[in-house]
Formats: sequence, structure tokens, C-alpha cells
Amino acid sequence: MATKKTTTKKSSSSSSSSKRTVWGLNKISFWTIVAVTFLYAVSLVLAACNVNLKVVSALQGVATAIMIIIVAILAWRYVRPKPMVWKVLYVICLLIVIAGIIVPLVV
Repeated sequence: MATKKTTTKKSSSSSSSSKRTVWGLNKISFWTIVAVTFLYAVSLVLAACNVNLKVVSALQGVATAIMIIIVAILAWRYVRPKPMVWKVLYVICLLIVIAGIIVPLVV
């Protein structure tokens, strides 16, 4: 009976310590959205002022790249312990996403 109480204490203390992470997924997602919103807002204002299209496209590209980097890191954390097939699928998808961003900018 005493051992059950100690295991209960350990599990409750470990679950409460996991909630105290500095950079949780929710916080990363929120601040990424804030940063990307700022970049898109600046590019929107510049586009409304008829600023060079290259500058607007560059700002939008940077915002998109930030989101892809964050999502790629989080996806890798999911895929890392999986079998090799998942890792290959991850790399193929990432390459297609990168090509989908770069090719329209070049063409």
C-alpha cells in the first residue's frame, strides 16, 4: 500500500514537471504565427504601395520558409523513432515542398 502511494507521487510529479517546459509546441506555434503574420503584413503593405514585386515576394518567401522549417523540425521529431520507410517518406515530401516553393519563383 505504501508503494502505491509513492508511485502515485512519482507519476504526478513527473507529469507536472513535463508541463513546465520552456518552449512547448504551443508556444513555438504561437510565436511562429506572430512572426509570419508580421512578415506577411509588411509584404501586404508594400504590395499596396506598389513596391517592387521582388521585395514582396522575398518577404513572403521568408515567411513561408520559417513555417516550413518549424513544421519540418516537428515532423522530424515524430519520424525519428519510426522505421526507415517513414524517414524516406519524410525526405521525399520535404524535397517536393521545397521544389514547390522554388520552381514557381524561378519560372
